[in-house]
Amino acid sequence: MRIYGPNGTTLGGPSSAPRRSGGSGFTLPEPATTADARPLSAPKASANIDALLAMQGIEDPVERRKRSVARGKGALDVLDELKMGLLSGSFDNTTVARLRAAAADLKASSGDPGLDAVLSEIELRVEVELAKAGQF
Repeated sequence: MRIYGPNGTTLGGPSSAPRRSGGSGFTLPEPATTADARPLSAPKASANIDALLAMQGIEDPVERRKRSVARGKGALDVLDELKMGLLSGSFDNTTVARLRAAAADLKASSGDPGLDAVLSEIELRVEVELAKAGQF
């Protein structure tokens, strides 16, 4: 397939030197060619940028699963801190605020049904603890 035009390939041909005939006939003067003689057109790179942005938006299932596991572990860590705080008698509101943030992070789906079931159980436990603390 050959593409002709400003972005296409051109065949190497003879130079465009003016042809002179042997006679003294009428000839028009050739206009000087400049770089500005080409019509201006809008850049076509916006479609390429849109494609790149769309590709960046596609999540890798392995990365999404890793992030979900990390969110679950983070929620379990905050639950442990809450448990230790309750057992030691040093209950503070910063742990409850972190627990509320962890509950909001657990809403996203990981794409793995088994992992989603475990995360929903962790989320339920977080919501129960928030209800006990009177913060939900």
